[in-house]
Amino acid sequence: MASITFKENSVTLLGNEVKPGDKAPDFTVLANDLSEVKLSDYDGKVRLISVVPSIDTGVCDQQTRRFNEEAEKLDNVEVLTISVDLPFAQKRWCAGAGIENLQVLSDHRDLSFGKNYGVAIKELRLLARSIFVVNSKGEITYAEYVSEATNHPDYEAAVEAAKAAE
Repeated sequence: MASITFKENSVTLLGNEVKPGDKAPDFTVLANDLSEVKLSDYDGKVRLISVVPSIDTGVCDQQTRRFNEEAEKLDNVEVLTISVDLPFAQKRWCAGAGIENLQVLSDHRDLSFGKNYGVAIKELRLLARSIFVVNSKGEITYAEYVSEATNHPDYEAAVEAAKAAE
């Protein structure tokens, strides 16, 4: 299991770590209009999943804005950002930040995504910063569990993995 810290304090991740080559676990999260969204809704497309602890904080804000810019340049790649923020807060933040090229989704209801991908932080009920790429066949082709939740992920590696996935 990935060893993660949050502000340099060790945290416990719930669920199972996923690795390249694994079948991507399905999950159910909520869109900003409270409708249910599943990974399987995007079958046949490459998915880049950007995971942030809270959309309204500095690094999470920058990460989401960066992937919003990258999403515009990626063909046949669905970019999803997932956090446990309430859908209402996500909607407000996206409107203020001009986020139009990716979908921001909430895992607040039951941590379905967090537990299925091993990124739910037990002590904080947040998600650990991470990036996953799922190919059109539903296989994980890239996984990054950022070791310190306040650090940035490797944007270039994630974008290259999404471009390389089919």
